[in-house]
Amino acid sequence: MPNAPSQIADNVAAVRARIDEAAARSGRSADRVTLVCVTKYAGVEAAQALVEAGCLDLGESRPQELWHKHDVLANSAIRWHLIGHLQRNKVARTLACTHLIHSVDSLRLARSIDENARNQGPPARVLLEVNISGESAKHGFSPDEIEQALVELANLPHLRVLGLMGMASGDGDLTTARREFASLRMLREQLVGRCPPGVLLDELSTGMSLDFGVAIEEGATLVRVGSALFEGLEG
Repeated sequence: MPNAPSQIADNVAAVRARIDEAAARSGRSADRVTLVCVTKYAGVEAAQALVEAGCLDLGESRPQELWHKHDVLANSAIRWHLIGHLQRNKVARTLACTHLIHSVDSLRLARSIDENARNQGPPARVLLEVNISGESAKHGFSPDEIEQALVELANLPHLRVLGLMGMASGDGDLTTARREFASLRMLREQLVGRCPPGVLLDELSTGMSLDFGVAIEEGATLVRVGSALFEGLEG
């Protein structure tokens, strides 16, 4: 069994090198790409090893697990990202410890976040999830719904829309992923000049361990990487 913190640090360095390479291929600065380290399948010790390796943006798919790790690690420097589905009955607790919610997938959820943020202080920072693959099992707005949704979201004073999030099809095909990531980037480009006041579309959250290089080439500013950070730790 390898030394876990050392292996994780090596994996982080390898992922960051791949980010640098993908950014260079697309003529972008790697500084414009935020690595969100997904701790979905990792324990608290592994999450702490990520922090020690310089990773302060940590992501969780499940709100309850985010709450748990937030409380146990108790490190104010960590920026927690919720990247999975959020139910309205978990909004209040999630807002209290989350830097950015990537997965706002409906107006009902957005209104609930706005209402809870009004009682908690600063506006909630969110991304809108777009169902770029068209798969019925995935959450998110359809691309055709986004422009009208932005108009309605601009009227929620305790919500700050910062960009869009999308997930590629589950078949793992990089050609398909590239096409879907490009479609989200083009959607953002179409909308950015027509955004209502107070709405920003600066951020694109796309790409995971298998396809984050392609995502960066297609404009991702946030990549959500999990399993690539824990390679070599099995057994």
